[in-house]
Amino acid sequence: MSSEQIIVQQPEERANQLILLFHGVGDNPISMGEIGKFFALSFPQAQVISVGSPDICDFGRGFQWFSVQGVTEQNRQPRVDAAMPAFVEIVRDWQQKTGVPPEHTTLIGFSQGTIMALESTKVEEHLASRIVAFSGRFSVLPEKPISAGTVVHFIHGEQDPVINPFQSKSAAERLKSLGCDCTLNLQPGMGHGLDSHMINTAIAHLKNYEPKSHQH
Repeated sequence: MSSEQIIVQQPEERANQLILLFHGVGDNPISMGEIGKFFALSFPQAQVISVGSPDICDFGRGFQWFSVQGVTEQNRQPRVDAAMPAFVEIVRDWQQKTGVPPEHTTLIGFSQGTIMALESTKVEEHLASRIVAFSGRFSVLPEKPISAGTVVHFIHGEQDPVINPFQSKSAAERLKSLGCDCTLNLQPGMGHGLDSHMINTAIAHLKNYEPKSHQH
């Protein structure tokens, strides 16, 4: 299965980092590509790609990483697990194409894209060094530490009616209790969406947590 992937930014010289964006259910890589432009401006040497899921959404528009028809707390995880190999393959494929290693790779998800990015930390030892988790959740909270060296930035609207911000809060608490590095920002008055403040918060985190291995 192939998916539509939009190259938001390709630096002239070899990219020093890889930023991959993953959309929500019923959405497409074009809208996340618009979000990607903000990250491209802040990181001119990054290769920035908005990734479309290979699966058409069963709601009749856009794409989905997994079906949410009749989704429950019990059946969400098997659906995520079934979609995970394709997700991981896309990330590894871009790392290979760009020559950018996992320690300089950032995954940025929104909603269902965030679920996939977070869940990937349970199955892959080291897929990325940073995850920006916009308005999402773990399918099931991790029982053991996620991949060492992966920092997660949870950013969530406080008034989100689709995915409760408590999900990000409890995820951050769980990761901290497991000794993992993460941050949590709840955006007052914000529903299930992204605004410039949330995007700027993410960019600030990515700049402040600059991986130490960047000194060439």
